[in-house]
Amino acid sequence: MAIDGILTEVVTAEEIDARVAELAAEISRDYSDKTPVVVGVLNAALIFMADLVRKLTVNHEAEFLAVSRFGEGGRVRIAMDTSVSLEDRHVLLVEDLVDTGLTHSFLTELFHTRNVASMRTVTLIDKAPRRILEVPLEYRGFEVGEEFLVGYGLDYAGRYRNVRSLWAVLDFEAFTKDPDVLARELFASDRVTG
Repeated sequence: MAIDGILTEVVTAEEIDARVAELAAEISRDYSDKTPVVVGVLNAALIFMADLVRKLTVNHEAEFLAVSRFGEGGRVRIAMDTSVSLEDRHVLLVEDLVDTGLTHSFLTELFHTRNVASMRTVTLIDKAPRRILEVPLEYRGFEVGEEFLVGYGLDYAGRYRNVRSLWAVLDFEAFTKDPDVLARELFASDRVTG
């Protein structure tokens, strides 16, 4: 589905649901003898993580952390940390997307300084063409190009995280001038708010 040359649906809700189920089955097999701490990176990974942990068939704990970038170099810092120690724990990091690899590299180093027993990563979206640092990604949902995406946890100015599918913005200028274009298409007009 495309909207006025501005947006196009690139991954349907059904495709996401099927892929999340496949990832959960693979993760469950790999952690069959462990109780991983599943750590979601807020805010964008929330939807993906919620669907993923509901499909896991192994015991696990759920935690969250949030990161922010600051300064000219886009340095990463922890804005909200996990509430439990990760020492000697098997950590499954859940990311919405991995593009440059800079944030992921920071988190990998951070978890290793905390003496985790093991660490693996599951990402919904792998934007491999944007990679600056090569990082290990054990589980990948979908590989995409460089397009700006919204939906399924990914937002524009805090909007569209609730959309069940993923949409690529084809005309960013037109989208920023009229960010309601997707809402008008997907939701009843009486529910669209500015």
